Amino acid sequence: MCRAPNEIDNAAAAIPFKTNRPYRDMVLITVMATIDKAVLLAAGRGTRMRQLTADLPKPMIKVRGKPILLHIVEGLQAAGIKDFLIIVGYHGDAVRNYFGDGTCFGLQIKYATQVVQDGTGRVVDLARDFVGQSPFILSYGDILVDPMNYKSIVDLADAAEAIVSVKQNEDVSKGGAVFVNERMEVTDIREKSQPGETTTTWYNAGVYAFRPSIFDWTAKLQPSPRGEYELTDAIRDLAQSGRKVQAFELEGAWADVRDPEVLAQLNKK
Repeated sequence: MCRAPNEIDNAAAAIPFKTNRPYRDMVLITVMATIDKAVLLAAGRGTRMRQLTADLPKPMIKVRGKPILLHIVEGLQAAGIKDFLIIVGYHGDAVRNYFGDGTCFGLQIKYATQVVQDGTGRVVDLARDFVGQSPFILSYGDILVDPMNYKSIVDLADAAEAIVSVKQNEDVSKGGAVFVNERMEVTDIREKSQPGETTTTWYNAGVYAFRPSIFDWTAKLQPSPRGEYELTDAIRDLAQSGRKVQAFELEGAWADVRDPEVLAQLNKK
């Protein structure tokens, strides 16, 4: 059954650009591509959630009265995204039955199924046909961010091949350690580094913007030491090929709903 989402105010005020020096000022404007497609990864069970995910995937666990995935969809919708691909797997029917084809959310929602849980690098390949030649947002289905961040990430500068969202003051041994240069361009990403092994304070926050060129790099992936095909390895290879991968520091609240303890804290607020 499709649930109607909370009402979202999409109104935006347009401020006209004025200058007495049109050429000198205009050359400072960065050309942007506004993204209108999003891919959401919602295939995993989330074994650390124990019995909470016995009958539904982790992205469908409720935080403050509604599924994590709905928080993400609503935030992206407010930023102008209306075309979604949700990649499902474990108890995928729970996601399909909740969101349907997106009609009563005012959206278009399609689905793909990850049959083998072999890593985030392989699962992204399932979005090739949906993406076509368009840039797209990708979000893990268990990441909550302040919705205002989506409005920045949907604007992808023409000079950039990708955007990687980052946070500080997080334990990089629990996720991706992101290395950047003085221009906040990504130079390396290392997945689940050991404590004391890295010299960066930037943590991969799990929301991205990509051009379709990312598929050239996911296609070349080899299994990591964990035996999985890691999306972060493809991003590292893209960045080290000389393409610009921009790091974007998220503002406001952020949460990786990784375990029952984090979930309990979120539901206290």
